[in-house]
Amino acid sequence: MDPVSHTVINLIIFVLAIYVGYHVVWTVTPALHTPLMAVTNAISAIVIVGAMLAAALTETTLGKTMGVLAVALAAVNVFGGFLVTRRMLEMFRKKDKKAAPVGDKGNAA
Repeated sequence: MDPVSHTVINLIIFVLAIYVGYHVVWTVTPALHTPLMAVTNAISAIVIVGAMLAAALTETTLGKTMGVLAVALAAVNVFGGFLVTRRMLEMFRKKDKKAAPVGDKGNAA
């Protein structure tokens, strides 16, 4: 019998990952946000592939349900990441100057 349960070890790793992830995300400078979002989208795409494999290879109903749920949540993460990245990139685009409408200079004809 193990002195510490595998469940307890996995729970400790999960809590530490949340703690480290929180501090890493909130200390990122805005200039690095867009490249990090692209990497996060790539990781989420890998998660989708793994979740599809898990859903396809399992035999139980619970396993298939959890696999489909994982695919759905990872897909939401990918699409949301692309939307946030696009919005961030739009902030750096130069805005076009609006042309003054014709006949708006007060000249009477």
